Amino acid sequence: MFTGIVQGTAEIVAIKEAEAFRTHVVSLPESLREGLELGASVAHNGVCLTVTAMEGERVSFDLMRETLRVTNLGALREGDRVNIERAARFGDEIGGHAMSGHVMAMAVLVELDEAPNNRRLWFEVPHALGRFLFDKGYIGVDGISLTIGAVRHASADHGPRFCVDLIPETLERTILVDRVPGDWVNIEIDPQTQAIVETVERVLASRGA
Repeated sequence: MFTGIVQGTAEIVAIKEAEAFRTHVVSLPESLREGLELGASVAHNGVCLTVTAMEGERVSFDLMRETLRVTNLGALREGDRVNIERAARFGDEIGGHAMSGHVMAMAVLVELDEAPNNRRLWFEVPHALGRFLFDKGYIGVDGISLTIGAVRHASADHGPRFCVDLIPETLERTILVDRVPGDWVNIEIDPQTQAIVETVERVLASRGA
């Protein structure tokens, strides 16, 4: 389990390609390697990956075909940076919201509003995810636990959209500071929101509503 509180960023220093498979190597600072072992779970842009090799600060992770298809990790190149969060441990403070590290889809950044000490980002998601978007609800964006500021429902011109407001701390700690319109981010819907919506849908369907 993860909390959506990104602990820092890490640079991809090597990529090894194979058919429908990729291994990428990141340079993790000492603070993020403390206690790290083979088999440990580490979220990269919100995607739960498993440590497969360690050589000093260079830590390797394997990306399967589904991960490459559903997330933005397959588009990364050497020199790019990713948001990093170690798996939560029992007793840790949950500063964000519970996240599984299983990305559901990607969203595209369609609008960016700058203001002093603030940045508002608007994202467009696939139509299937629109029913999970609510004002002030939680959402995971590239592994970051964020609160939805507002929702724009799908129209003839665009799909469902939502915005998030970023404080300076989030901009300093994560790669969202570098995102520009046209960039794709990983999206994880809040598991509790998903469970509630799908349960209500099943109940209504069973009643013929």
